[in-house]
Amino acid sequence: MDDHSTPVPPPGCPAHHSGARVPLYGAEFAADPQAYYAYLRHYGPTAPVELAPGVEATLVTDYATALQLLQDSASFRKDARRWRALGEGKVPPDSPVAPVLAYRPNAMFSDGAEHLRLRQAITDSMAKVDPRKVSQATARVSDFLISQFGGRGSADLLGDYAKQLPLFVFNELFGVPADIGDRVVFGIAGMFDGVNAEKAMGVLFTAVGELVALKRSRPGDDVTTWLMQHPAQLTDEEMVHQLALLMVGGNEPLRNLIGNTLYRLLTHDAYAHQGGLIDEAIDDTLWENPPMSNLAPHYPVADMEFGGTRLQAGDLLLVSFAAANTGPALTAARQAGSNRAHLAWSAGPHACPSKEPARQITVTAIENLLNKLPDVELAVPADSLTWRPGPFNRGLATLPARFTPVDVARRSSAAAPDDTSARQETVAVTDRKPERGGMWSQFLNWLTR
Repeated sequence: MDDHSTPVPPPGCPAHHSGARVPLYGAEFAADPQAYYAYLRHYGPTAPVELAPGVEATLVTDYATALQLLQDSASFRKDARRWRALGEGKVPPDSPVAPVLAYRPNAMFSDGAEHLRLRQAITDSMAKVDPRKVSQATARVSDFLISQFGGRGSADLLGDYAKQLPLFVFNELFGVPADIGDRVVFGIAGMFDGVNAEKAMGVLFTAVGELVALKRSRPGDDVTTWLMQHPAQLTDEEMVHQLALLMVGGNEPLRNLIGNTLYRLLTHDAYAHQGGLIDEAIDDTLWENPPMSNLAPHYPVADMEFGGTRLQAGDLLLVSFAAANTGPALTAARQAGSNRAHLAWSAGPHACPSKEPARQITVTAIENLLNKLPDVELAVPADSLTWRPGPFNRGLATLPARFTPVDVARRSSAAAPDDTSARQETVAVTDRKPERGGMWSQFLNWLTR
């Protein structure tokens, strides 16, 4: 390729220097990742990147090549214990990406029969969730969160709403009582935003372990119990890791999807605050600004050439959902009317097992917010907003908004009899309420006052 046709690396990109890998971290990448993806495409279907200082990977940027990787479980494996650079000590022990990529005994990092067993337990259990219960739980949580800031006339729709709503909804669907729920919320929030991710992770796993012990003795009508009762007969340790995967793995994408869709609705004049256009805004967000931009780690089982790159067994490959979704091939497919052919939910045997509940939660959360705050608008210029740095996620740091102050009352318990019984079960699953509980305790108290 001659000098006239080779794209210029984005400003601040070390790829200006010959042989340097393209960094997927830092403020420059967060501010304009599409400029980086456009440059990466000149390498071909795959490109050399750096996820964090000292952490090298090959990124798949082409849609067809990404599908090939995601669907070929014979040539590529998910077990992170195959990661050669980590095993050889080349990954810094304090690397910020290690907690996301390091092996855990859950469905995400398993292959073959073990993956099938764990995956089936998860999908069968999630399939039992009544869509009405998802909508009701989301609406209740939405009302509570809006009640906390509605009277002010202003809010950070990320910190006050999108960040918390998925955690609360999962707590409801998983039958989490007050004290345990407070620590689940603290642990997951701390893993993504706290200064001590290791401590937050310890709090989370301890809390989930207590939830498993509780459900062994007092089963309920919830995902935790269904997972426990599945024919796969998960051990307590397996239960803890699958639940943590569902809670943590579901929170970050949902937080970003809700936030990114709200951002799109508030910054694009083509959308109006009408239910029919929310689905369109979600689809457009999944195409152009997917909540997880680069993930799906895989490891080749043998030395090979893939996508024009020579790989050794155990090299780290990631799929760029964001780059694949916005490449020329996918743009053409989208224009042809395939509005959900994107890769935002991944594909193949490890595709997201909960995309329908996730979409339902997002639709309900946004509809309820716009119904309660019909004149909501950005409180700052759109170009002043900051995107959170990192190679994996795509989400705003804050989304300041203003609106006419509102008073959101607690939903009537007479509205849905089955809803009331479920709510009573959630609250009654513990014999005591902490005098000074966290946000989950405050939500339960708000429901029952």
